[in-house]
Amino acid sequence: MPNPKGNPENLEPIKSERDKPLTEYLHLRVTKEMKEEVKAKDDPPEFCREAIQEKLDREK
Repeated sequence: MPNPKGNPENLEPIKSERDKPLTEYLHLRVTKEMKEEVKAKDDPPEFCREAIQEKLDREK
């Protein structure tokens, strides 16, 4: 019978190899076509982070 309180391994925080932790959320609206293209990527969240960072770096 499964544990009704869940698996203790699932309660551990996610490990990251980043220099800075990802602690903030950013919500934005996009077109349906943009959403579909981004969702088709291997790692959609990382794709969005890299795209935003590239644009920020270009504007410096």
